[in-house]
Amino acid sequence: MSSEQIIVQQPQERANQLILLFHGVGDNPISMGEIGKFFAVSFPQAQVVSVGSPDICDFGRGFQWFSVQGVTEKNRQPRIDDAMPLFIQIVRDWQQKTGVTPEHTTLVGFSQGTIMALESTKVEEHLASRIVAFSGRFANLPEKPIAAGTVVHFIHGEQDPVINPFQSKSAAERLKSLGSACTLNIQAGMAHGLDSQMINTAISHLQNDQPQ
Repeated sequence: MSSEQIIVQQPQERANQLILLFHGVGDNPISMGEIGKFFAVSFPQAQVVSVGSPDICDFGRGFQWFSVQGVTEKNRQPRIDDAMPLFIQIVRDWQQKTGVTPEHTTLVGFSQGTIMALESTKVEEHLASRIVAFSGRFANLPEKPIAAGTVVHFIHGEQDPVINPFQSKSAAERLKSLGSACTLNIQAGMAHGLDSQMINTAISHLQNDQPQ
């Protein structure tokens, strides 16, 4: 079990931040790397890496962190829990390689990639300071606040038929009720995907809460 990882941008001087992108189920790091190029332009001193999921997807194409065959509200969490140690290890490995601290690390997920990034906040308190959660969800809403200093930016298509935008809305409401920092943007007319407006929204949020 291994993970293909594509370096989208490696600054000549030492990186001042680390941006890791995680694709959806059945996809690959190449396509998410194309999204990473937009982040690279906006953050020229960032190390930007598109991380591939470790396992071949079991419905015929791409890769996955966990199987969605027969997935239910009950069995989703244990599948994520099984995959989480490798997810955390990959983030930590890139932090070590680049010398970038969690305070300057951003996780950008789409769909299943978002699920892994969000769920990591329950397991590892100080893995990253910012999470861009495109079109995803928690497996189960958190019971405790996420780490102080960590902010989650939920961005979701209004017409998403795969993961209902209610998942992002309810997650944002829960985090706010727990005193955790987050934002919520619902993209009108958008299904389960990414468009330039959603990407620009994410970049704008990251520019506004740049760690010092």
